Formats: sequence, structure tokens, C-alpha cells
Amino acid sequence: MNKKLIREWKKVYKSDLSYIVYELKDLTKIPAMIILEGDLGAGKTTFTQNFIGDKETFSPTYSILSECKNILHADLYRIEKNEEILQLELPIYLEDKQYFFVEWGMKYARRLMRELPENYSAYLLEIFINEGLSENEEGPSRNFFLYSLHDD
Repeated sequence: MNKKLIREWKKVYKSDLSYIVYELKDLTKIPAMIILEGDLGAGKTTFTQNFIGDKETFSPTYSILSECKNILHADLYRIEKNEEILQLELPIYLEDKQYFFVEWGMKYARRLMRELPENYSAYLLEIFINEGLSENEEGPSRNFFLYSLHDD
């Protein structure tokens, strides 16, 4: 899997996420799959909630897939094998969706890209916590790195 850095944001706090969302929408070609990678607690679900504009959106950890508006949100944390991706029947869910957010999806990126409709673009958004650095009342800041993905 080849990736090309498109944009990076450093020292991002929760209150800054709306700016990241705005820029990400401008930088990505829709429809788009955006794989979210980062440690537990890095902010993958929080970012998706901000993107959707619905703070009540839950992490689909147990249901695996969650639909909200024109967005499909997947959490592949419990997926163990590539074959399980096929069982999700993603093409059915992706009809009329502009964005497909996938938490813990990089391990399955090639399989996911095969399941996408051919007009989809693919991206990776890595999120890293700045532990012990740049803390304020919101806690530690994060660094975000947006890559385009290509399976050449």
C-alpha cells in the first residue's frame, strides 16, 4: 500500500477539530474512504463525531457499522480476518454515501479498497497524542497526518 502525505496539522486540541474537518473536506475527493489510525484514546471516534456534527454518534465497536446522514462509520477493532470484511457487504451500505470512516482499518486497507465502488478515493488519517506536551484544559494536543492511499 503506497501513501502520499497531503497535509499535517500539529498541536491540535478538541476545540480545533472543526478547522481540521473543514480543511479535510476541502482536501479530499468524494466519495471517500478515510481510514483512521491511532492508539486507543487518540480521538478517532471524537474526530468522526465532529465531522458528522453529531456528538451523540457512538463508536460502532460492537455493531461494527453505523450509518449517519451520508456517512458510514466502521470500527474494525474486533475483526480478525480479511474474510470478515467480505461478510460486511460494504457495497450495499456505501450506496449514496459521501464518506466512509474506518477505525482500525489500515490492516485491511487492500481488502477494503477492493470492496469500494470504483469512484471512491482512499485516504489515511493518522492521529498521534502529544503525551506530556502542549497540554491545556482539554488535555494533550494531537498531531494529524492526512495521506492519500494507492494500491499500486
